[in-house]
Amino acid sequence: MALAMFNGILASIILETFILIKQMPFISALKTAMGMSLISMISMELAMNIVDILITGGAKINLFVLPFMLIAGFITPWPYNYWRLKTKGVGCCG
Repeated sequence: MALAMFNGILASIILETFILIKQMPFISALKTAMGMSLISMISMELAMNIVDILITGGAKINLFVLPFMLIAGFITPWPYNYWRLKTKGVGCCG
């Protein structure tokens, strides 16, 4: 589970850096990508893995569990992101 979470977060940072590098220097893009709501990414990965374990009884991703994992991973970060936007007025890049 920890390896899946690490890989998901690492892939997200790499993708965000790749997207941002077109708009800013590499170091700035990397720092921005690493600061883009790490709590949100961790909660998403954790929710997806918990759903996988609850449905399959272990870390055994299959096509049946995939939609449930994706829904849980999509919904879980919403409260944190909403709070961040409302209280701090900052999006993912703030």
